[in-house]
Amino acid sequence: MFRNTFQSGFLSILYSLGNEPLQLWSSHVSTDDSQDDDTSFSHIEQVADDLISSTVIELVSPNLATTFISCPRDPARTLGIKLPYLVLIVKNLDRYFSFEAEVLDDKGETRRFRASNYQMTTRVKPYITTMPMRLDPGWNQIILNLSDYVKKAYGTNYSETARVTVHANCRIRRIYFTDRIYSEDELPAEFKLFLPIDKN
Repeated sequence: MFRNTFQSGFLSILYSLGNEPLQLWSSHVSTDDSQDDDTSFSHIEQVADDLISSTVIELVSPNLATTFISCPRDPARTLGIKLPYLVLIVKNLDRYFSFEAEVLDDKGETRRFRASNYQMTTRVKPYITTMPMRLDPGWNQIILNLSDYVKKAYGTNYSETARVTVHANCRIRRIYFTDRIYSEDELPAEFKLFLPIDKN
């Protein structure tokens, strides 16, 4: 998708304020909502987040494995993003949540890195690494140095990201790639998450 695009700085693959924020993404919603309470209803939709006074994408389901979004939309295509830092701005909904990045290394091997808030230890297997993720209450900025992860887990070099998948349960403001870690002062305004200032 982006292989023939000049890549430097910031490359956004989801921005919740756009006209069609999931244009590049396929959506998969669980159809097994066997419980009757409102908290078990599965959905992927744009909602207003009161904390940041903004529209965001919300993924909610009692079964996070079957409710997710995946980019690119076409399963036969790949992202082809060479920028090594994956950044997600997500809200902790105090429920199980996971996401994964599928990358290609310099040996031509596809590797998956899955982070979740229900896993307690890191496990490295030949084609997938699963790792724990701790989220603070409210909004979080998650940064994955994919180049570093590929090197440490497999002893190879990162080539590109092929796919990103985000599972329920969370709210998403933006997902993007960068060439390095940027300080808050260096970030363009549209990449910042403006939280309300507590005047107490």
